[in-house]
Amino acid sequence: MADRKPIESWLTDMDGVLIHEGVPIPGAEAFLKKLRESGKPFLVLTNNSIYTARDLHARLLRMGLEVPVENIWTSALATAKFLADQRPGGTAYVIGEAGLTTALHDIGYVLTDHAPDYVVLGETRTYSFEAMTKAVRLINDGARFICTNPDETGPSLQGPLPATGAVAALITKATGKDPYFAGKPNPLMMRTGLNAIGAHSESSAMIGDRMDTDVLAGLEAGMRTYLVLTGLTKPDEVERYPFRPSETVDSIADLVDRI
Repeated sequence: MADRKPIESWLTDMDGVLIHEGVPIPGAEAFLKKLRESGKPFLVLTNNSIYTARDLHARLLRMGLEVPVENIWTSALATAKFLADQRPGGTAYVIGEAGLTTALHDIGYVLTDHAPDYVVLGETRTYSFEAMTKAVRLINDGARFICTNPDETGPSLQGPLPATGAVAALITKATGKDPYFAGKPNPLMMRTGLNAIGAHSESSAMIGDRMDTDVLAGLEAGMRTYLVLTGLTKPDEVERYPFRPSETVDSIADLVDRI
């Protein structure tokens, strides 16, 4: 890694890196403060499509973490950017929350269940059997199937919850159609995020707690990757993967001095 350019911009996952079950991870506040003071471009990313960037800004602020709205990049925003490029001014049937519907409204999409161009699936607190049935029928009638992210489970205080990837599998089984996933580990989410802050992959780093999404997406986008051990991936699991992070550290606190 000696010939790599110095890191001029940072991307970091949120859950498992900056916060855990609604509580800041030690070092997160210092890391974000130093980033803001440095003036370097940065983004906080999340595959969760439930909340808008403004929602997440407010939620993080209540935890004592200051992240400007423009420095938050979600799978919903990445999905909207993808659809705006693919079919400007299109239509979509959406299963999801405000984070996703707002992102699609903002790019001029019409949300409808009448012959939509796309069925777009994201996280929601209440997956409706009626909505999933509607999605299956629309896909069978020709709508293209898009998902915000492939995460099969999500965290909660009570334990894992079924997430977008699990519901997508149900719809795929019923239709025979695989979705296009816009979020991590798709490097598209990284590239569109980098473009949003005017950064280049050769001089950027990605910090994450998951080998199968964060590290893989950063690697495929051509970035330096840091795995923190405060989230889902444990030290003994790293060797199971056919790829490696550039470096493994205990937590975000170990990276404050790298900025």
